[in-house]
Amino acid sequence: MTAPDLKRLATLALFMVAGADASLAQTWPQRPVKVVMPLPAGTGADSGLRLYADRLSKIWGQPVIVENRPGAEGVIAVSTFVKAHDDHSLLYSYGGPITISPVVTKDLPYDPAKDLVPITSATENVLGIAANGALPFSNLGGLEAYARAHPGQINWTATAGLPQFIFASFQKTLDLDMVYVPYKDIGPALQDLASGRIHLYVTGSGTFRALLQSGAAKVLAVLGRDRFHPIGDVETVAEAGYPALAGDGFNGFFGNADMKPEVRDRIAADVRAIAADPEVREKLAGLSQLPRAGGPDDFAAMIAAQSRQIADIARAIGGAP
Repeated sequence: MTAPDLKRLATLALFMVAGADASLAQTWPQRPVKVVMPLPAGTGADSGLRLYADRLSKIWGQPVIVENRPGAEGVIAVSTFVKAHDDHSLLYSYGGPITISPVVTKDLPYDPAKDLVPITSATENVLGIAANGALPFSNLGGLEAYARAHPGQINWTATAGLPQFIFASFQKTLDLDMVYVPYKDIGPALQDLASGRIHLYVTGSGTFRALLQSGAAKVLAVLGRDRFHPIGDVETVAEAGYPALAGDGFNGFFGNADMKPEVRDRIAADVRAIAADPEVREKLAGLSQLPRAGGPDDFAAMIAAQSRQIADIARAIGGAP
């Protein structure tokens, strides 16, 4: 066989492979799709995922089943997903197991960079800094001034992960003498915020919306890039002059390391279409979430930026908060 013949055969083979991959993207999924979720059922991120799952099942013509695997700051869920090597399973995760666990956990049973393929972000969990309603300040500048005038008298808590890291960095960078109080459960933290036993709570804004409505709490700022009007016309931390406090509480879809790019891109496109639906956007707002769907490269860049941010904070504060 001549060299030109071999070249034609090689070209034909490439076209056949490309055609097969494209066909796979159009025919996937061929059976129910499982989505592993590292948080309990009923949480804000879980409720947001179920909105997407319901719409995806209609687009794909297959059931999309949410499997909740809470525990160990998300490590259990991610490990379960990675070990399964199932081409009809996806991971839907917040940032912690992807960007924080590699920094603070020794012998992590997975490597996010090698074992996971970012598909697309889906929502931003709007993080906010809530204060007890009786405190004599209503913004971050007021908090800083009050904390300097009353060292050791401000108690704060935060959801483990990004909120805790960011606020610990804020305290360290500004050399503020405030006291961190750990909580295992949301309920007692909210009760203590309402009563004034703790003064600040950094967490997803959906957590404290009821306290805002009653006046037991107020929001000093939101950590995201945009204001979130369902909780009031509250400025962002960047607008308040504290850009280092900024952080996106993303939730997004991941595939296994061997996921075909064509399938990845098809899922990303379907998620973007759902995120653009006005009804979905309205429902997400009710969960204190914003639709944040993009492409795989956008999501990978978001993850990389947050990973750098967490590593920088860990170095600045000497490890985990």
